[in-house]
Amino acid sequence: MMIKVHAALFAPNAARVLACLHEKDLDYEFVPIDLRAREQKKEPFISINPFGEVPALEDGDLKLFESRAINQYIAYAYADKGTQLVFDDPRKMAIVSVGLEIEAHQYDPPAARLTKELYVKPLLGVATDDAIVKEQEAQLGKVLDVYESRLVQSKYLCGPTFTLADLHHLPTLDHLMKTRVKAVFDARPHVSAWCADILARPAWLKVVAMRNKN
Repeated sequence: MMIKVHAALFAPNAARVLACLHEKDLDYEFVPIDLRAREQKKEPFISINPFGEVPALEDGDLKLFESRAINQYIAYAYADKGTQLVFDDPRKMAIVSVGLEIEAHQYDPPAARLTKELYVKPLLGVATDDAIVKEQEAQLGKVLDVYESRLVQSKYLCGPTFTLADLHHLPTLDHLMKTRVKAVFDARPHVSAWCADILARPAWLKVVAMRNKN
């Protein structure tokens, strides 16, 4: 049976999963969820994710939610397909696991808040909270200082090759590059080069193309 992804195209967490599927060159069925109609809070979606948040994935009789967990499943279950995003070697994978934790717990909190304030709110005609932006910019800058020191030593966050740790940054990076926060990334040359590299990956460009069709 074909993989099914239940999602809304403009949801960052959904885009994260779609990017992973394209990196792995996997065929899938996209099942659109209308967030404005709150379909994510109703059956049949709620039977897949009881928390009522996109995305959710079905692979045969397996049902998963939480984008980062979904991607780890995809990367391991289809390790022989497409881009190698994880490793069997425990030492290499330990480094990637650290990168995954940093993205989820250090980078994403300020990046997600900034995306909401500077990208989502303007689209909705809601005023940006400049105090939140200032605070979160400073926090993001601290994280990117660590990234800069890592990227001086390697092309990607966890070594010489693109991994799941890099991929997980793509949705918020894509939005933030369209805001004034781009300057925070550009102020760090190795971070800036890394952003340009991963945002230009064919798999991510396919996700962007899907969004642009809607």
